[in-house]
Amino acid sequence: MHDDSRIVADRLDRALTQRVLPAVYSASVPLTVEAWHVPGEPVPVGEALAAEYAPFEIGTRWGAPWSTTWFRLDGVVPGAWAGKRVEVVLDLGFAGGWPGNQAEALVYDAAGSPLKGIEPRNQYVPVANPAAGGERVRLLVEAAANPDILGGGFVPTPLGDKETAGDEPLYRLIRADVAMLDEPVWHLGLDLQVLGELMAELSPAEPRRHEILRAVERALDALDLHDVSGTAKTARAELADVLARPAHASAHTLSSVGHAHIDSAWLWPIRETVRKTSRTFSNVTALAREYPELVFACSQAQQYAWVKERYPEVYSRIVAAVKAGQWRPVGGMWVEADGNLPGGEAMARQLIHGKRFFLEEFDVDCAEVWLPDSFGYTAAFPQLAKLAGARWFLTQKLSWNQTNKLPHHTFWWEGIDGSRIFTHFPPVDTYNAEFSGAEVAHAVRNYAEKGRGTRSLVPFGHGDGGGGPTREMLERARRLRDLEGSAKVVIEPPAEFFRAAEAEYPDAPVWSGELYLELHRATYTTQARTKAGNRRSEHLLREAELWAATATVHFGASYPCERLDRLWKTVLLHQFHDILPGSSIAWVHREAEETYARVHAELTEIIERAVAVLAGPSTVFNAGPKPRAEVAMAPAGTPGGQPLSTGEVAVFAEVPALGSAVIGETSSPDPVVVSGRSLDNGLVRVELDENGLLSVRDLVTGRDVFAPGSAGNLLQLHDDLPNQWDAWDLDRHYRNRCRDLTSVEAITVTENGPLAGEIRVERAFGASRIVQRIRVCAGSPQIDVVTELDWHESEKILKAAFPLDVHAARTASEIQFGHVERPTHTNTGWDAARFEVYAHRWIHVAEPGYGVAVLTDSTYGHDAGRATRADGGTTTTLRLSLVRAPHSPDPHADQGAHRFTYSLLPNASVADAVAAGYALNLPLRVASGTAPPAPPLVAVEETAVVVEAVKLADDLSGDIIVRLYESLGGRSTVTLRTGFPLATAEPADLLERPLRTPPVTHDDNVVRLTLRPFQIVTLRLRRS
Repeated sequence: MHDDSRIVADRLDRALTQRVLPAVYSASVPLTVEAWHVPGEPVPVGEALAAEYAPFEIGTRWGAPWSTTWFRLDGVVPGAWAGKRVEVVLDLGFAGGWPGNQAEALVYDAAGSPLKGIEPRNQYVPVANPAAGGERVRLLVEAAANPDILGGGFVPTPLGDKETAGDEPLYRLIRADVAMLDEPVWHLGLDLQVLGELMAELSPAEPRRHEILRAVERALDALDLHDVSGTAKTARAELADVLARPAHASAHTLSSVGHAHIDSAWLWPIRETVRKTSRTFSNVTALAREYPELVFACSQAQQYAWVKERYPEVYSRIVAAVKAGQWRPVGGMWVEADGNLPGGEAMARQLIHGKRFFLEEFDVDCAEVWLPDSFGYTAAFPQLAKLAGARWFLTQKLSWNQTNKLPHHTFWWEGIDGSRIFTHFPPVDTYNAEFSGAEVAHAVRNYAEKGRGTRSLVPFGHGDGGGGPTREMLERARRLRDLEGSAKVVIEPPAEFFRAAEAEYPDAPVWSGELYLELHRATYTTQARTKAGNRRSEHLLREAELWAATATVHFGASYPCERLDRLWKTVLLHQFHDILPGSSIAWVHREAEETYARVHAELTEIIERAVAVLAGPSTVFNAGPKPRAEVAMAPAGTPGGQPLSTGEVAVFAEVPALGSAVIGETSSPDPVVVSGRSLDNGLVRVELDENGLLSVRDLVTGRDVFAPGSAGNLLQLHDDLPNQWDAWDLDRHYRNRCRDLTSVEAITVTENGPLAGEIRVERAFGASRIVQRIRVCAGSPQIDVVTELDWHESEKILKAAFPLDVHAARTASEIQFGHVERPTHTNTGWDAARFEVYAHRWIHVAEPGYGVAVLTDSTYGHDAGRATRADGGTTTTLRLSLVRAPHSPDPHADQGAHRFTYSLLPNASVADAVAAGYALNLPLRVASGTAPPAPPLVAVEETAVVVEAVKLADDLSGDIIVRLYESLGGRSTVTLRTGFPLATAEPADLLERPLRTPPVTHDDNVVRLTLRPFQIVTLRLRRS
């Protein structure tokens, strides 16, 4: 037989695109349109109902960037359409194929009740009751003129902020009709699309491909292209047999769930996400009424909370859909947070607040962590997930890896403590599936577990705020449920997939450690002020809870539970995976900085109120988990110390962990001696050369910290233009061009002992300026680099290098509730791909007998490598990534003022790094008052064990919640003493619920525990 398959396929393509699909609506009548352009930010529907509207012609431009136009539509269904399926069809001027990043609308009825969202691939609204014909159609359309930020590629655009976007209209209203849906034609189009796409994926050697080809050919022969409506049923009849053929018994099963990945901010501001949720959730609840098989999985408790507050009618429909089983809350997190950068307690609170919301609102205890789009995942996740009551983990993002393909799609993921969680990566490689033939075939071909597992998960629906699943997707799923040549598509809840997958593959392989994304490495650095705001907010929240709880327990002060709950949720929202990573538009990051400033002010007020209750005369407070003996800043008039500035003095204090002490009761250590460009405190000697670079002599061990011939704190400026994804990516080729910043404007002694010495180094480069104060304090080997940067470079990255005279095979980097080790070599492609990584408060390198830590108060990104010198020694170089300057999506990212500190700690163990990292991020507080001395609420007598949180229980019972963990990776037996009469001590999960574990032993206000490596323990302590 002659091969005419290409000819038939081309015939099908043209018939579909030029005849069948355009005939889906067999008749239409224009509606009368009126418009009201909102003169500012979006308004509630009640205000729009009362507004004055003006006539608006089809074809007229509308919508300045980020503006809102309300359209009022009016018309009558023709009487001849009685009994037909009638819809209003709107085209707001959609451009391109991306449904989630352009004009959108929410349609209301004449009374102001939300009906359905309108997006580029979902343009219809059903008319309620056209059975008799002649029905009046009155609708209100809230149209959002959201600009297409990436429409021109990764190039600078002013459209990312309403303050710079201008007022030129973006869109033109193309269509506002009442139309009659020709259902036979619509179904014919779907039949032909599904079969044509399946045929294209089958091998030419497969008989099934040719059976479909001939059936399609017969259908096209039966179709009169000049009377598509009249012949559609006849054409469909020719396809009935091939559509009825059942799938093979061994066909892969695609467990499919409706989905709408809505970024809580990204190429739009938070306020627009609130509206995106209303549109998508209206779509889904409307679709659920028409398609009873629909199951929709939706994460992010924050988005539910927005809808509950702003769109109560939509929320009531969600509640009903949850009860009906068609809507499944998943994930159990407040937002789909970044998977690397949130601190340990913040990651716990993501799960706590998310799971508690779903439990209280829907009586649903989410069993899975649902993070399809975050940029890699901390090795602390498995333990945190299990402690929150989760059993499963889902993501898709690692399919984006540039270099190495993860060898599994279904596996057990093992965290740093040994906890394992059953994990799945959908091999369809998208969380926005549409059931195209290419997607379905790719999922089967790509699935790595063939021969062991038989099923994978497919989240389907338009994402990024694009409206979620559509009726076309559900119709495709119906046709693919049991179709020869295809995988079997089964719509079911995620939990049913996970249960079945775990049951058939209980001995799935194990992946141990972090899930590192070999892409988007710059998200550890971009938008440094956003990251600094997050880090400081996390530590202020710790302080606020600790001191407020201490004041409540010891002095009966009121505990600000509602304020703390609100502030935590604000910080958790801003940990969303396009806010904290720095990959959003300018508007988002401008507002984030403003929000962090308000959070800082309110938390400071809470802390100061609590400290005022607790303070005696000249009292210093230590919110850190380890005792401290160090220099602190105190108000003028406090005993001891050398004045540093008007109204402040430096004092030396010894303070217990999580507690307070009176200043002046301890003797000061050896003084700091400042001589020329050197600082010496008897523990370290720091010398600055003529370029302001550092050499450090460890006076305790008698060794130089930096490698021979090198200097520390070398600032290095690299060109930084990734191949794409400007704010996200740091490509390896950035290293090919580097400029060492050695020119110096001034070196000045700014503090001359005895408790602190400080030398100021000023540099200018390009259009930027940096001032760094190299600071050494009495009694500590730590060298602080207090930095003020005025940054105005373009497409550059600034790094600070520390070439250490240490032979280190690996680094240890702090993550949530522990640390991970990463090689300093590049033996394998997996090692080489980790050329930029993240850490939280510290990075540590060591050879046997000697280690060095680098500490940070706000930065995360860094790199590490080693080289052999001519003298045979090894130099291990740590480089902190300080700021970047990408142009997309925010053309001014990182521009302007930055303030941060990083520090060098010689002769440090990992335990030293843990303590110093907390200390740098939790400066001692000094206050004066009249309170009698009060002990810390809890005290822990074990070096390896760290108290992460002390607070009152969320149920307002007055119980004290203490969360602690083993920080060094070994076993620890710990004694915890309470500063109050203890009645009971009970292990709890993250949600403060009792665990089914043996009770902890306690007597005489002492609790005894044994912790495994990196174990997290939450204790609920009840007072007598």
